[in-house]
Amino acid sequence: MYDARSYFPKSLGTMVRWFGEIVGYFDGRTTSGTVEGINNKLKLIKRLGYGFRNFSNFRLRSLLNWHFSINSP
Repeated sequence: MYDARSYFPKSLGTMVRWFGEIVGYFDGRTTSGTVEGINNKLKLIKRLGYGFRNFSNFRLRSLLNWHFSINSP
């Protein structure tokens, strides 16, 4: 990283800020891939359902996507 400082200053700053997470991946193979996938799917549902009239409709569509059962009150 010392040698790369003069060539890639912005990239080095990013690596320094995220160093703990980078090392954590190699130590325990932990990633945020699952959470990123869920967020991506929710954004897709939101984009496809632009005309939802309220949050309840968005919630129903999201839960149905993951095959959850919805109990009516």
